[in-house]
Amino acid sequence: MRARLSRGGGLMAKMATGLVLLSVLLAASSASPAQRGGGRGGGGRRGSVPIYDSNWVYDGRFVFCRLAFRQAPDGDGGGWSVDYPRADMNFPFRLGELTETSISRDSRGEPNHVVLTAMDPHLFECPFVMMTEPGGAYFDEAEAANLRLYVEKGGFLWADDFWGEYAWDAWEHQVRKAFPADEYPIEDIPVDHPLFHMLYYMDSLPQIPSLNHWLGSGFQTSENGRDSAVPHARGIMNRNGDVMVLMTHNTDIGDSWEREGFDRGYFETFASKGYATGVNAFLYAMTH
Repeated sequence: MRARLSRGGGLMAKMATGLVLLSVLLAASSASPAQRGGGRGGGGRRGSVPIYDSNWVYDGRFVFCRLAFRQAPDGDGGGWSVDYPRADMNFPFRLGELTETSISRDSRGEPNHVVLTAMDPHLFECPFVMMTEPGGAYFDEAEAANLRLYVEKGGFLWADDFWGEYAWDAWEHQVRKAFPADEYPIEDIPVDHPLFHMLYYMDSLPQIPSLNHWLGSGFQTSENGRDSAVPHARGIMNRNGDVMVLMTHNTDIGDSWEREGFDRGYFETFASKGYATGVNAFLYAMTH
């Protein structure tokens, strides 16, 4: 995949600034144990909602919003807290560097981020919400209805990091509770779509593995072998044809944010692609 700025210098030239700031990112991502999510396997079963710090933050600037969900017993995924909290801190940090977006920060200067459920009233104050490992999600009738209302009112939901056909089928079963197939077809998003060209021109959706898989597999990008060999960008559109729900399947964009400060080779291989995808998606969400 190639990604380049639509105007001015190249993406890698701008990302070079990040190498100088890696120490800052490492400090920002070293959250206390109370801040950390459970990681893989950290999401509870259908009968319980995981515990997290849900302190709401709003000051007119961008706050990264993450959707927490219950686990479906027959789902596939490690839970809502995969990539949390580092991705939630690193993405707005970079967004503030790469665009003129005003970033909400705490008293230490670190980017603010919040975790919400589908029933949280503050959900409607988040124009951009991300969820990770959606193949494991479970939504009840009320949650599905609220998610539908959220995007119909102009919200943007991004589901990232699920691999293989079983995870896709599990996610589609849940998301169809909110968006029935007869009203909201799921469509492949072509690379000439505006979403891929908001700030950075991209000629494909990158396949980004987790850092652990990349190192442990001898630098392979498909986490499920042939079953996840091809990454897909798919969407649910509104009546105007704008993407309301973005689904990045067979790729883990969020890990390129979470783990950018852990391994120099991983950073140089995937960070520019991951941030290009994220910045484009955010700018699209805020303008469509």
